Amino acid sequence: MRMTFQFNFSIEDHLENELTPLGGGTLALDSSKESLVSESQKGKHRDKKCSTEEFDLPRDPSGEPKSVRNAAVFQDTDSSLSVANSSSNLEPYEKQLCLRIAKEHAMPKDLKKVLENKVIEMLPGLQRVNISVVKTILLKENFPGENIVSKSFSSHSDLITGVYEGGLKIWECTFDLLAYFTKAKVKFAGKKVLDLGCGSGLLGITAFKGGAKEVHFQDYNSMVIDEVTLPNVVANSTLEDEENDGNELDVKRCRKLKVVQDLCKCRFFSGEWSEFCKLVLSSEKVFEKYDLILTSETIYNPDYYGTLHQTFGRLLDKNGRVLLASKAHYFGVGGGIHLFQKFIEERNVFETRTLEIIDDGLKRFLIEMTFKSPR
Repeated sequence: MRMTFQFNFSIEDHLENELTPLGGGTLALDSSKESLVSESQKGKHRDKKCSTEEFDLPRDPSGEPKSVRNAAVFQDTDSSLSVANSSSNLEPYEKQLCLRIAKEHAMPKDLKKVLENKVIEMLPGLQRVNISVVKTILLKENFPGENIVSKSFSSHSDLITGVYEGGLKIWECTFDLLAYFTKAKVKFAGKKVLDLGCGSGLLGITAFKGGAKEVHFQDYNSMVIDEVTLPNVVANSTLEDEENDGNELDVKRCRKLKVVQDLCKCRFFSGEWSEFCKLVLSSEKVFEKYDLILTSETIYNPDYYGTLHQTFGRLLDKNGRVLLASKAHYFGVGGGIHLFQKFIEERNVFETRTLEIIDDGLKRFLIEMTFKSPR
């Protein structure tokens, strides 16, 4: 059954009251502390590739490999990170590195089935699934595979290195970048766009609705793609207009065909960044690079800058640009916009330009990256 609710809000954290399953499949909001039992750790490395001989990693000037990730994870309330197995607690890099192999997720044929058991919330110009409901259902159904929801709750962490990379949240700077799209009248029509570290996929969905010719969504976790990103994309298609077509079967068929054709512009990927690069570059004879890469809060840890820089360099068109949103500094980890810009300057491949500084609360930045010279 499909339910639609209207919410007025600006930041995901204000909506993240947990839901408790009641009898008969009813879901009720519950702000009390959850009592969760940790799931078995069996199969923990099922989707990972841990052989160091198979890695294709960027290296820093000293020749040491850089560590990797694909999404920023932090607490919006005070910007201190809640990290399980953070870099300060991990064994040396070469002992703990595991890369999640990338894969492409197919768009299901039955689009309405994608939205089953999903509660839809309204944003300005967008729709998205309620993530608390998604989490509750996945916990109740003992979802197989990654089981990131149970692991996240049981570890009381927004990040479990190599297991869960924070895609079940919409972070603050995402809304900053969405607002910038409107203010700057960013043009998406005819462009090939990548939403990198997409989570809920709101940046890519905005590009999709803005007429982009193709949009790719990438997140570290496959569960995020299947349970959040894909449903959000379908929810923002014109499928709902069918309900207003009465008995005009021909109109319904034409409209459904148009929706399917539009959704064919979207592709979905999960896995670590360098693995994602390998997949898309090898999956097509001639890979058409992205005109626009959108990414929000993916620079919280300096250890990951090498892989991110390499991803931009390999996938961005020579005349393309990156729009990146970030907090000024991520306390407890050490990353932030200034350190990242310094990293970029030292590599002398991209130039950066500050688009906007948001000063309310913790200072946040929107920057643009472009190649320094034609490639």
